[in-house]
Amino acid sequence: MNFRRVASTMISLVLSFSLIVGCSNSNETKGNNVAETPAANQQDNKKPDAEPKANEEPVSIQLMVPSYSDVPDLNNEYWTEWQKRSNSKLTVEWIPSGDYDTKFDLVLASGSLPEVLVATNVTRPTLLSSIKQGAFWDLTELLGDLSEYPNLKSNTEPNVWNYLKLDGKIYGIPRNRPHIDVAINIRKDWLDKFNLPVPTTMDEYAAALKTIVKGDPDGNGKDDTVGILGHGFLLDDGDSAYLSAFGGMEPIFNSEGGLVKDQLTPNYTDMVAWFRDLYENGVLAKEFLAIKKTQAEEMFATGRAASYARNIWRDYTWEQEIKKVQPEAELITLPPMQGPAGVSAYLATPMFGAMFISKKVPEDKVKEILAYMDRTATMEFTDFNYYGIEGVHHTLVDGQQVLTDLGKKQVTTNSNQVFAMAYNNKMKVLNPSAPKAYNDAKLASVQVFTEVGRINIFSVINSDTWTATWPKFEGEWQSMVAKAIVGQVSMEEYSEYVDGLNSKPEFKQAYKEFAELYKAKFE
Repeated sequence: MNFRRVASTMISLVLSFSLIVGCSNSNETKGNNVAETPAANQQDNKKPDAEPKANEEPVSIQLMVPSYSDVPDLNNEYWTEWQKRSNSKLTVEWIPSGDYDTKFDLVLASGSLPEVLVATNVTRPTLLSSIKQGAFWDLTELLGDLSEYPNLKSNTEPNVWNYLKLDGKIYGIPRNRPHIDVAINIRKDWLDKFNLPVPTTMDEYAAALKTIVKGDPDGNGKDDTVGILGHGFLLDDGDSAYLSAFGGMEPIFNSEGGLVKDQLTPNYTDMVAWFRDLYENGVLAKEFLAIKKTQAEEMFATGRAASYARNIWRDYTWEQEIKKVQPEAELITLPPMQGPAGVSAYLATPMFGAMFISKKVPEDKVKEILAYMDRTATMEFTDFNYYGIEGVHHTLVDGQQVLTDLGKKQVTTNSNQVFAMAYNNKMKVLNPSAPKAYNDAKLASVQVFTEVGRINIFSVINSDTWTATWPKFEGEWQSMVAKAIVGQVSMEEYSEYVDGLNSKPEFKQAYKEFAELYKAKFE
């Protein structure tokens, strides 16, 4: 294929992509099949110990939440038992996840709020504006030191409450999620085929992938194997893991003390240069920015790529799928690899947004809602959320819960949306379809991520100036990244472009605002 034609196609795709893809990054699992649902806990499913008093009336709660699978019947076996155990009567408006941001903004603009509104991004400008206008309860005094809400205190990652603060106040209940989530995997059988060791550095990783893509690992006689697979811009889910190896998860300040946005740091530029080399050597697909998520998943599941950074729990499912066409397939999670300025270990923010209570709700009802949130923020409820009722939704096989056909139908990702969950680092690692020995080994192998990984600080801090300014430049910047990677512009030209953005007064003001919020939340 003509190089200039490929480059031009890539740039056009980037410009189109920037118009249709939002900034949110959802880590929720989509689908209602067991293979699409990560596990929370694989111990015996105990009955929740936070039982309501016998004479206590169920709390009625109206919620608006995102939907990641079929809209559930709240009268089915799972939801009937959930409401019984949690002493609640739920009325839920399920909004398709792809439409949720639009619906969320419309509801805020209308002022007609449900009692509890889920926000998947706590730095969303429309949410912050509504909070400042008094649309939601300030929960700071009601929560106090959390002594009256012991589960929300002990079963939430310690830093989350600080991440949630706006001007020193707490307005939301965190939707707890694990730190350990996305990691870089690789086809171990292909490493073995070419007598390559498991990479421990980014240089070894790059060299291994260059060898694999040039060696026809699937033996089909075609030069069609992708080294690093991704979807969206740049690789979407995998960006932070790679950037971490270049020091991009650390705070980078300019000469004026401003906190530079991660994608405009020298570290990100170094990562772009690294991808440029891989693209030149055929490790990235020629039109990698055009690959959609469903296409990428299908490519990986059919053995056409060596490495793909996604949720760790998916490894077992994909390995089983790949074995259907390549029986020797073995997929492993790579350990944190040493890069030029860090390691390839990215920690997800330990919350996927928060739940906010409308100011129109009376204070007594607010306390009832908080009691429900605390009552359900246990590992027992979280485990029930993944496996349902023993004998109905799951059976025990070798001490591990295995979903029944009814369980696969009724126990879906939508079950996550109506409570805080209990923080744990298992739910995005364990796969309910995998043998216990596999899950135990996988969990043990990734614990090191919590020791060396970093979260992206920009997931919990915001800047009004950045929000107003960046959309004007985002498409142009994405185009420049694509041009740099495919070789249409030099790295010097790309660096000069980034320097030009960083020198603009509005960017400097945004960086000043970022720095102030960083100090408030992290220092």
